[in-house]
Amino acid sequence: MMSIRQRREIRATEVSEDFPAQEENVKLENKLPSGCTSRRLWKILSLTIGGTIALCIGLLTSVYLATLHENDLWFSNIKEVEREISFRTECGLYYSYYKQMLQAPTLVQGFHGLIYDNKTESMKTINLLQRMNIYQEVFLSILYRVLPIQKYLEPVYFYIYTLFGLQAIYVTALYITSWLLSGTWLSGLLAAFWYVTNRIDTTRVEFTIPLRENWALPFFAIQIAAITYFLRPNLQPLSERLTLLAIFISTFLFSLTWQFNQFMMLMQALVLFTLDSLDMLPAVKATWLYGIQITSLLLVCILQFFNSMILGSLLISFNLSVFIARKLQKNLKTGSFLNRLGKLLLHLFMVLCLTLFLNNIIKKILNLKSDEHIFKFLKAKFGLGATRDFDANLYLCEEAFGLLPFNTFGRLSDTLLFYAYIFVLSITVIVAFVVAFHNLSDSTNQQSVGKMEKGTVDLKPETAYNLIHTILFGFLALSTMRMKYLWTSHMCVFASFGLCSPEIWELLLKSVHLYNPKRICIMRYSVPILILLYLCYKFWPGMMDELSELREFYDPDTVELMNWINSNTPRKAVFAGSMQLLAGVKLCTGRTLTNHPHYEDSSLRERTRAVYQIYAKRAPEEVHALLRSFGTDYVILEDSICYERRHRRGCRLRDLLDIANGHMMDGPGENDPDLKPADHPRFCEEIKRNLPPYVAYFTRVFQNKTFHVYKLSRNK
Repeated sequence: MMSIRQRREIRATEVSEDFPAQEENVKLENKLPSGCTSRRLWKILSLTIGGTIALCIGLLTSVYLATLHENDLWFSNIKEVEREISFRTECGLYYSYYKQMLQAPTLVQGFHGLIYDNKTESMKTINLLQRMNIYQEVFLSILYRVLPIQKYLEPVYFYIYTLFGLQAIYVTALYITSWLLSGTWLSGLLAAFWYVTNRIDTTRVEFTIPLRENWALPFFAIQIAAITYFLRPNLQPLSERLTLLAIFISTFLFSLTWQFNQFMMLMQALVLFTLDSLDMLPAVKATWLYGIQITSLLLVCILQFFNSMILGSLLISFNLSVFIARKLQKNLKTGSFLNRLGKLLLHLFMVLCLTLFLNNIIKKILNLKSDEHIFKFLKAKFGLGATRDFDANLYLCEEAFGLLPFNTFGRLSDTLLFYAYIFVLSITVIVAFVVAFHNLSDSTNQQSVGKMEKGTVDLKPETAYNLIHTILFGFLALSTMRMKYLWTSHMCVFASFGLCSPEIWELLLKSVHLYNPKRICIMRYSVPILILLYLCYKFWPGMMDELSELREFYDPDTVELMNWINSNTPRKAVFAGSMQLLAGVKLCTGRTLTNHPHYEDSSLRERTRAVYQIYAKRAPEEVHALLRSFGTDYVILEDSICYERRHRRGCRLRDLLDIANGHMMDGPGENDPDLKPADHPRFCEEIKRNLPPYVAYFTRVFQNKTFHVYKLSRNK
């Protein structure tokens, strides 16, 4: 088994536009050319300083993460096979296609090998560009072949440095979003510091480099920053068009690089729908964003050779339903409060029904079953019925798909992030409720919406967008731990924005009768600076210790297995085993697989269940027949799965197989009354005894402390 061993511009006196003193100052300054010049110079200086800090903090974060990766594995010193094994599970599968493209004699042959691939799934030819989101690997391989860097940089370093470089873009985008919301780059600096000091909960790039989310989330952060700017009122036409272009490009790249893009953008569409329904953002801008989402997905669908899973996504059905419902309900935003509320509920019901109807129609037309396992998983997860479905239980038993652990909040509290986030969230939620109630109550008088009397609570569209965004993604993270990285990074943005926001401090100080423009200025700068000093004091020594701690990659059993496969098996040999291990076999040896970790295809899921019978209670002739039906030549058994102790009883892989097969589980504990004792012992245990029924079908050809490899007899 694998282990690690030791080796917006802002002035100091700037306050909200609602302050009478500031309004007088602005009027006086407008009359003085020198005042205009000084303000323009200050703006340029602020943008220059803030922009420079943004780039520097992004690059420093990138270097920091890359150094941690090097120190943890001693990546520069280990063998090539060890480097490849360090790309765990599905990461190794994705990296193998980058390697495959580089090893192809020509780019045309490389493309042909991806479009007509017969090594990823034995006895099948599949289009990898259609099935998987690997255009980033294709693009990088082309760049590496074209650029004159082969003599100076190994392919693996070009790959990982690109990913760490994207982290610099990610942090810079978070910085800019916070800056846009608060009006000061100090907010962006605090967001970046929080991102780094909460690294365990904000990113996992240093140990899962090729993971799709590490490619996609930087583009998602750019999109959020662009949307935040786009929702500002009174943008110049040129600025608006350029921002829309940035939103489209980032949305397209986000969609292209991650198979879960449609679920993330569905949450985003729900944000837009909520704000549009409550008059918190212009309907025209919401329409533009809906259209960009659909256009981006359709373009990705074309590039992925009309991937049916994209066409059958809930996002496309939902956005189309919103457009249809708008046409059917033209007077949605008029009438009294109760009248308006009733229309909104009807509108919501109509959109929901239309979404489900359109989605079912599309799936029936396309005969789409690729994402059914996700809905089975969600149904079981939220207690809508117990299931014995192997695929759903496989997800339910994985910690990454469980509830967010409570200790996460302890770590976030240590950096003061969670406290600041709850503080800002509470105030903005109250403001949002007040604004929403006002908008619904005052919808009959359209002229009064933009002319609220002085002192009335207001909420900017870009603030409202980020508020609903963080709430919905928070619920997603709480329900599914793997999605916490979407939420925690935005927590950094939202908390830092609130602490530097003049509107937040104005509202708070007015509520305790301590309002004063100077106090607002003091609070919005002093609090973030004090937190930054606290973070530096508490976490700087620990970060330095991390950077000085040297370790080394150590997994001799897997290295021995890969070397044996390379030396003792034919290049065209077909291997069966666990999804995670086979990804490494594909990368390190180039052998053909029966199954792999990209679990988004229904036929692959059925194939995986069949292969996993090697860990179930099945007869040797049954297992042999199943494996040979996929052309298997060798099967790899892992003791860590056969005698698994990582999961509790009922969640071990062998238990999931027993339940799916209707067999009673091993060990002390209750079984469902309809489960029956199996007719045969567990295959992975019994085969090691070399009994005649097993020897007739399987011959052991390799063994170490972790793995057992058996060659299958070709006799029926």
